[in-house]
Amino acid sequence: MTSTAKLLKKDLFGEVWLNSDDSGAHILRDCRKAALPLRPIARLLMRREARALLVLEGIEGLPEVLSIDRHTLKRSYLKGTPLQDAKMREPVFYSSAFRLLRRMHTAGVVHNDLAKEPNLLVLDNGSPGIIDFQLAQVSRKRTRLFRLAAREDIRHLLKHKRSYCKAALTQRELGILASPSLPSRLYMATVKPVYLFLTRRILGWADREGAGDRGARR
Repeated sequence: MTSTAKLLKKDLFGEVWLNSDDSGAHILRDCRKAALPLRPIARLLMRREARALLVLEGIEGLPEVLSIDRHTLKRSYLKGTPLQDAKMREPVFYSSAFRLLRRMHTAGVVHNDLAKEPNLLVLDNGSPGIIDFQLAQVSRKRTRLFRLAAREDIRHLLKHKRSYCKAALTQRELGILASPSLPSRLYMATVKPVYLFLTRRILGWADREGAGDRGARR
């Protein structure tokens, strides 16, 4: 049996590996290498991702959980290209991505991190894929907070459509882009400046909120 391992990401919350063997490729999220004070948070985020993916099991375009233990999450590998590299300009791709989002929301999951282009993939067959569910929210009820978060998922997807396929935006979509929710406006005014300071100045993540050095994630 032959096997290979490629480190995709390493930060204070651990490591993400692309592993391949005779059975195929998979992604391994490993919290054992997380900074000691952050290991409980890293494990919490890992369990959060696993819970969301288990709820969404069987939906094409999303990873599937292969195994999970206290320190690691093994999930299927989606073969594709991050949006910021693919620069997809076909309107049909975004229509398909909206349908995928609707299926997620109907199942009771919001992503909460679609502002980052690397989390939206153009799969090898041209269809959309979504990864990195560490911040995902699972809810059995469509509460007001859930609906606001779902709307933000949609708005972030529309921002990507505006970047690469602006001419295909509808009037309704332009209206959504022009009206971020109150929580989003508060985040932009308060949390985001702190986030950017920590990630870019302290941690050295000098990218477009994940569109650069972390773009290899699957």
